[in-house]
Amino acid sequence: MLYIFLIFIVTITIGTLLFLQHPLFGKTASGERLITVQNSENFRNDKFQNLSETPDLTEGITYPDIFKDMFFNKSEYAIPTDSIPTEKTNLLDKNIEENFMVWFGHSSYFMQIDGKKYLVDPVLTENASPIYGTNTAFKGANNYTVEDLPEIDYLLISHDHYDHLDYTTIKNIKSKVKHIVCGLGVGEHFEYWGFDKNKIIEKDWNESFEIDSETKITLTPARHFSGRGLKRNQSLWTSFVLKTKTMNLYLGGDSGYDFHFKEIGDTYGPFDLAILENGQYDYKWKYIHMLPDEVLKAASDLQAKRLFPVHSSKFKLANHSWKEPLEKITTLNDSAFVVPIITPKIGSFIDLNNPNQSFEYWWKDVK
Repeated sequence: MLYIFLIFIVTITIGTLLFLQHPLFGKTASGERLITVQNSENFRNDKFQNLSETPDLTEGITYPDIFKDMFFNKSEYAIPTDSIPTEKTNLLDKNIEENFMVWFGHSSYFMQIDGKKYLVDPVLTENASPIYGTNTAFKGANNYTVEDLPEIDYLLISHDHYDHLDYTTIKNIKSKVKHIVCGLGVGEHFEYWGFDKNKIIEKDWNESFEIDSETKITLTPARHFSGRGLKRNQSLWTSFVLKTKTMNLYLGGDSGYDFHFKEIGDTYGPFDLAILENGQYDYKWKYIHMLPDEVLKAASDLQAKRLFPVHSSKFKLANHSWKEPLEKITTLNDSAFVVPIITPKIGSFIDLNNPNQSFEYWWKDVK
């Protein structure tokens, strides 16, 4: 029996190591890129660091607690029974003068602003995991494909987790992407996947680059982590400030709450719209994903004129009910108004020039 068990362990180990060679796992920084990474003031002790100490789990919580919830305390409504109601905005026939945005669910969205097209953290597949079929999109939530996208001037990637940097999507949009904007080290994935290194713009926190005399993108801190393989935090996670001729936007990646929101608001705000992750949270890992009340606090710190809460409605990555993120943040804001919140359906046309555009609470009658 011991012999059979050892063969089983060896087989599993070899299979895992072979699987980790698949291109979807990407590559960590090497050569000149690695030197740049190592010279960052945010890279210490052989890895990128958050501005504040950031444990994986909340004090008193253990990984067995997490596994116990996963298997024995599952939320009854973690996955919707009904199909997610969506709309379909045609992105290919829009006037270049229109300033608008379309959400694809979770943290993926397209924006056209002042004649330029931006795509953020696109996941246009059925899967948010390296293992196919282990985390599939909710029914009806995956209604956009690569064919629905126009050419993209700037692809922005907040970090390299699978639900934000999807290998299949990236591979399929390669011919449409003119430039890639990401944190230090993330560009190694793209170069490994065959992208021209001259198209890749990698920056550290609080570094900027000018698209033109009136348009600038600045990478700003987030409180999270990175990694696609066995070693974490070899590339930088980030949020973005997009300042254009007509508007100022905050594009938040995954983040726990911290003082960086106030600093960003004081330095780069106020913002016409803040897009913040609100979903896939749990008090057990509150340092890396904000709870809904913290999202409202962050929006206030950022001096946001409007808030768009994302990171929900497509994938189950936490144990709350699928609609809880939207229910909680709107209920909290209705009772103690902090900021106007927009709640579009996946695929809805969001008019960035109309601060008074309203949206229904579409999830209320969805089971």
